[in-house]
Amino acid sequence: MAMSESGVPEELQRLRGSIDNLDAAIVHIMAERFKITKRVGQLKAAQGLPAADPNRERQQIARLRALAHDAGLDPEFAEKLLSFIVSEVVRHHLQIAGRDSGPSRDPDA
Repeated sequence: MAMSESGVPEELQRLRGSIDNLDAAIVHIMAERFKITKRVGQLKAAQGLPAADPNRERQQIARLRALAHDAGLDPEFAEKLLSFIVSEVVRHHLQIAGRDSGPSRDPDA
């Protein structure tokens, strides 16, 4: 097995480089996704719509589970990941609508 100057196998370095590139892509994709969901939150707030849409969430979970299965990824993992993302989106939507879901700043609340 070929070793780099740092003593790490070259294949391991290449694989780690690929992982680093994928991690960067994920961060950029998530940033773009949240830019779009921010606009969705603004539209929902302007129309007086609720921050969460359980029907849409169920559809998305089913769609992502199927995509994960087809891609050879654990559907349970895909569902957990989507649930985490959706919880953040809903939190942002509540903030946009002025219904912050975070801890109250009012000590009498």
